[in-house]
Amino acid sequence: MTGFTVVLVLVVAAAGLLRWRRPAWYWLTFGVTLAVVRVLVRYGSVMDACGLTVPPARWRLALARATNRPIPESRAPRILRLRPTRTGLVLRLKLRPGQDAFDVAAASDRLRHSFAMYGVTSRELRSGVVEVRMTGYDVLKRVQMPAKTDTRPMRVPVALRQDGSVHYRDYRAIPHALTLGATESGKSVYQRNLVAALAPMDVALVGIDCKQGVELFPLAHRFSALADDPDTAAEVLDALVVRMERTYQVIRAQQRITADVPDAEIAADIWDLPDHLRPVPVVVLVDEVAELALYANKEEEKRRDRIITALVRLAQLGRAAGIYLEICGQRFGSELGKGITMLRAQLTGRTAHRVNDETSANMAFGDIAPDAVLAAIQIPAEMRGLAISGDSSGGWHRIRAPHTSLRQAVNICNRHADRTPDLPELASFRPDFPASTAAPVSLAKASSAAV
Repeated sequence: MTGFTVVLVLVVAAAGLLRWRRPAWYWLTFGVTLAVVRVLVRYGSVMDACGLTVPPARWRLALARATNRPIPESRAPRILRLRPTRTGLVLRLKLRPGQDAFDVAAASDRLRHSFAMYGVTSRELRSGVVEVRMTGYDVLKRVQMPAKTDTRPMRVPVALRQDGSVHYRDYRAIPHALTLGATESGKSVYQRNLVAALAPMDVALVGIDCKQGVELFPLAHRFSALADDPDTAAEVLDALVVRMERTYQVIRAQQRITADVPDAEIAADIWDLPDHLRPVPVVVLVDEVAELALYANKEEEKRRDRIITALVRLAQLGRAAGIYLEICGQRFGSELGKGITMLRAQLTGRTAHRVNDETSANMAFGDIAPDAVLAAIQIPAEMRGLAISGDSSGGWHRIRAPHTSLRQAVNICNRHADRTPDLPELASFRPDFPASTAAPVSLAKASSAAV
C-alpha cells in the first residue's frame, strides 16, 4: 500500500509539473484521457444546462403514456465522432430537429467552463452537423507547428490558430492580403515566416522595402527583384504591369475556344495553361505601404500616384496572371491619399497584429468583420506575433506565427536560392551581391551599363 501511494504521489507531481512547465506534453500524456472521460460523463447534463437539448418527440410521449412508462428525457445532440488531437478534442455533433448551429456557437463559452477546457469553437460542416473544437491548453502561448501540414502549390502554413488548427495562406483562394500592426507587434516575423514558407516553392518573390531594404535584403538570395526606395519601387511595379499584360497575351493565345474543345480545357488564367507554357507565379511583398503613399512635393506626388495606380491595377487584374500582393503597414487609411481605399477594397485577406488605436483596427476589419475589431484592440503588448486574421466572408480567427529568427529565414532562403526564377521584365532589379559588404549596398538597378 505504501509503494502504491508513493507511485501515485509521483504521478500526480509529474502531471502537475508537466501542466505548469510543458502543457503540450501534459495534454498528450494525461490531459487527453481525463478530458475524454470528463466529456463523456458530463455530456448529457452539460447539454441540458446549456440549453442544447430538445423535448422528446410527441410520438414518444404518447407511447410512454399508452404503455404507462416514465416520460422520456430531453435529448441532446448525438455524438457522431470524438477525436483527440495534439492540442485538444474534436467533437462532431448531429443536431436534433429544431436546433441550429448558432445555438452551439452561442453556448461555446459555457461549454468551455463546463468541460474544463481552455477554448471551445464551433462551425457548421453541413446541414444538421456541427464540429466543436476544444483546446486543452493555450496553444498560442508557445507556438509549435505540427510536423506534417497540408502544403500545396501556392498554399503555405504561416501560423497556428487558437483552436489548434493550422492557418494557411492560400493565394489561389485569397489572392491579395493586407497585414497591419504597430511597431514591435510581430508583423515582421509574420512576413519572415511567409517568405520562408514560399522559398521552397516554384514562385518568384518581388520585394519592396523602402526602409533601405533592412527587412528584406537579408533574404535577397531568394528574391527575383528588390526595391529599397520609392523611385525603384515605381519602376518595379511598372515592370510587373508589363509582365501582367504579356501573361494575358499568352492566356489569350491558348484559350482554344472552338466548338470541338470541352469547356474545361478553355484557359482563363495561368493555372489552366499547360505546364510548359505556364508563367511562374509572382508574390509581391510590400513591407511598409505608407512610404509609397507619402509625398512632400509635386514631383513626389506624381511618383506616388504612379505607384498607387500600378498597385490598384495589379490588385484588380493580377490574379489571373499569377501576380499576388502581400501589403504590410502600420496604418492603411484614407489619410494616405486618393486610391488607398480602392486598393484596400481589393485586398481580400486581412491580418491585424497589435494596433495602437481602434481606428487602425477598423481599417482592417471595419468593412468585413466588425466583431474582429474589438478582438484586435485587445491584443496585449507582451504577446508579440498574436494577430487577428479574417477575410471578406466575415469570419475571423486568432492566430500566432511561430518565432522564426532572421538567421533561420536567411538560411532557408540561401538553401533554396537556386529556385529563384529569372524574370526578363525584372532582370535589372535583381539584387546584386558584391564580394565585399563593408560599404552600404544599393538595391537600385544592378548596372546602368547593362540596361
